[in-house]
Amino acid sequence: MYREHAIKGILADKRIMIAGNGREGRSVLALLQQLFPGRSFPVVEGNEAIIEEVEKNSYDLIVKSPGIPTFVFDGHCDRSRLTSLTDIFLQVYGDQVIGVSGTKGKSTTTSLIYHILHHYRDDVLLGGNIGIPLFELLPQMNEHSLVVAELSCHQLDGIRRAPHIGLLLNLYQEHLDHYGSYNDYKLAKMQMALKQGKDDYFVYCAEKGDLVEMVSLNSPLIVAQCLPYALSDKPDDFATGLPLLGDHNRSNVLAALKVVGLCGVGEKEALEAAASFKGLEHRLELVGEYGGITFYNDSISTIPAACIAAVGALPRVDTLILGGFDRGIDYTDLVNFLASAKGIKNLAIVGAAGKRILEALKSLGAVSDRNILQENDYSLIVDWCKRVTPQGGICLLSPAAASYDQFKNFEERGRIYKDLVRK
Repeated sequence: MYREHAIKGILADKRIMIAGNGREGRSVLALLQQLFPGRSFPVVEGNEAIIEEVEKNSYDLIVKSPGIPTFVFDGHCDRSRLTSLTDIFLQVYGDQVIGVSGTKGKSTTTSLIYHILHHYRDDVLLGGNIGIPLFELLPQMNEHSLVVAELSCHQLDGIRRAPHIGLLLNLYQEHLDHYGSYNDYKLAKMQMALKQGKDDYFVYCAEKGDLVEMVSLNSPLIVAQCLPYALSDKPDDFATGLPLLGDHNRSNVLAALKVVGLCGVGEKEALEAAASFKGLEHRLELVGEYGGITFYNDSISTIPAACIAAVGALPRVDTLILGGFDRGIDYTDLVNFLASAKGIKNLAIVGAAGKRILEALKSLGAVSDRNILQENDYSLIVDWCKRVTPQGGICLLSPAAASYDQFKNFEERGRIYKDLVRK
């Protein structure tokens, strides 16, 4: 295994517990068993069980899975003993990693960067929050490998070393149920820059207010070379012909070009490679035309900005499916946007988040000329959308809310929606 001695140097002679038995937890266990055969490593699932185990035994290292909030350990374990799969991987291989994060757009941009680089070189690997634990890349790695990693706030939280090239796309309110405040969430994302060295590169969007503010506030602590980018600096026909809709995706393309440029791929060559990129499922995905109506699946939309971007990317939205699990995020901007979006004549309102949005729209007098459906059953919702959306019109699922009130995740929500549309 490439750099095996460095991984062993972090883990050897330590009592290690694995907190969480998800995909990353299982990947950590597999690596530990490979490196240290004959040793046992307890894997503990559930916050209460984790606390009990930590209090009962003294561990040198606790490898935390992303889904377990760091605050679970407060008062029970010093944070210096916490680590993660991402933290260990970056400590050893960070100089070969391109890290991509942001509240929205990170999966698409990570995949696009990988797509472009893989077009011109064979030693590129894809992993991280996109569904491939970074440890699973180890058998393929060598000194020339380049890893393109999608990194969530949970994976960045607590890292000791950041990627050599770090890209931060945007910052919006998200995961407020996991963090104590929006500021704590933003600080977790900013580890991408704060844990870089002077020979690293930090790429960020100069058109996202909250992100620019965080970069400015933390600038005395950022030693990497900062490379801002702005879509407003490019002509209107920039990225014309690429299979990605909307200004938000054009901005993602520009971010990708900035990153691959640091790897030696010119803009012209990068755009040529990007032309064959197909986009990702559940991200403003064209489901198809059924009964004269065009359906789009944007189930990845779990925050207001994503819904606003999706509506703006399409020529006209007649019917919008909105709402889901309510995490208490601020919907003011979305409500104001919808109040002025007169073309959206049909609103299907789902869950507690949808109800809160609807009440805000009513207070603005913005529902009297609209068809409104309040319903949680997606089979009934899709049937209604087929009835009320005009021929030649567009129906969009872009909920601006999480899916956990009804579904395992946004992927399940999107697939059920597509299945119902195609019936």
